[in-house]
Amino acid sequence: MNDSLITDVNCSEEQIIEMSSEQDLEEDTKENHCQLQYCANCNSSFFQEGGEKSCPVCGAQVDDISASALEETIVFDNLDARVPVVPPFSSEEADPIIGTDLHVYQCQSLIGRGGMGMVYLATHRDLGRQCALKILLPRLAERDPDYVERFFHEGRAVATLNHPNIVTAHAIGEARGYRFLEMELVAGRALSHIIREDGPLNPLHATSLIAQIASGLGTAHMKGIIHQDLKLENILLTSSGVPKIADFGLAKRINADDQLYSHESLAGTPNFMAPELFQGSPATATSDIYSLGVCFFVLLTGQLPHRGQDFNSLIQEVTSKPTPSVRELCPHISLEIAECVSLMLDKSPANRFQNGFMAAQFLNAVLGQVKNIEAMLFEAFGRNKNVSWKRKGLQYILEVKQSGKRKQTVFIERSDHQMHERLLLIYSTCCDAQPEYYEEALRLNSEISHGGISIREVDGKTKFVMIDTFPRSTVDAEDIRKSVMAVAQHADEIEQQLTGHDLH
Repeated sequence: MNDSLITDVNCSEEQIIEMSSEQDLEEDTKENHCQLQYCANCNSSFFQEGGEKSCPVCGAQVDDISASALEETIVFDNLDARVPVVPPFSSEEADPIIGTDLHVYQCQSLIGRGGMGMVYLATHRDLGRQCALKILLPRLAERDPDYVERFFHEGRAVATLNHPNIVTAHAIGEARGYRFLEMELVAGRALSHIIREDGPLNPLHATSLIAQIASGLGTAHMKGIIHQDLKLENILLTSSGVPKIADFGLAKRINADDQLYSHESLAGTPNFMAPELFQGSPATATSDIYSLGVCFFVLLTGQLPHRGQDFNSLIQEVTSKPTPSVRELCPHISLEIAECVSLMLDKSPANRFQNGFMAAQFLNAVLGQVKNIEAMLFEAFGRNKNVSWKRKGLQYILEVKQSGKRKQTVFIERSDHQMHERLLLIYSTCCDAQPEYYEEALRLNSEISHGGISIREVDGKTKFVMIDTFPRSTVDAEDIRKSVMAVAQHADEIEQQLTGHDLH
């Protein structure tokens, strides 16, 4: 379990304490004849049946390493070394913090555990406020003094950040030999848990969450702070659906004076790390953007963009293999959303969004474009009983009633141009494009003031269509209303004059 400052909104405090009990966890493991395993490739902890050697999350081969013996965020001093963390308490020891007072905090239960220490549900006695108290345990500090520096570095980094999509740090200090960091208590689940339990998200929902996370990252980047370990485990979703970035334990300041975060060592979670980091480049805002792109990819598809059977094969995949398209895996995802994912996961840092704010602006523009078509249809035809519509993939299909019990089908879709050049196409089929109709079609086309007749492939057949186009960035509900009604009317009239039928 990582340093998630989190409680499940569906659990009582007693249930949280029960679930956090390592004794219960060990008993459950024995009873089910499986072992709690750890995957160094994707930082997942999971129960593994005997004989199984692959991670169910990323597919990598799993060493016989207990999850409790490794820290959640892996730090590599070289590509072949893994740094184990001594468990904070042996199974025979009672937790010396639960049920005691630490400084002004009453510590109630253990709710999180990770590479930087333990996280407790606590109450601030003076303020009567519940909080998440992250504690760096003395054993870790004694083993590696750098832990203390990194712990206080996290406190200083997070304390400078004030954003609705970042977990707030309230205080940092030391008492009874324990270094602690008081954090905002977030009631909800980590996005990693949501994906494991519920599967991929609706593309609009996923894009909205990533846009908010990008905004939070932007605030950190503007202050010269890089997260360095952004992943779904470190993004918490509140009970009201607001995503919050947690665990700045590996965060670094750009051009920091200290050498604690020298890029000679490789820090982060392998499956979420940018390719340039494996090649020795220092972490930057653009490497955070790559990590955000991996999160986006998983939210949309339910799987990681790159998988490897071991660490070296993962490096090979990330650095040299093309990233799969989200639309190949999920064809219903829009071109705009797929374009965002592709930009974030570009192998070259120069081609990615350069910071969180740039990513947020682009994502919000996409959200506006994707959402607005449906919103504009409601605005244009919400009370019009003669027009009904449905969505089929990326296309909207409208049925428009005409006089004399005739009707006409109108299609609305986006062109395949680059985003800044993209058009909204509004068209309706007139009839088959037969040679005997050409002369009359040209004559009719000269009389039409709104839109025009064109030849287009529809369902594999060559058709005359009445078509109108608008720049996607400027079209509004009134444009759509006028165009749909005019295109439907003209297409129906042309069909009637050329064929005498009402087929479309």
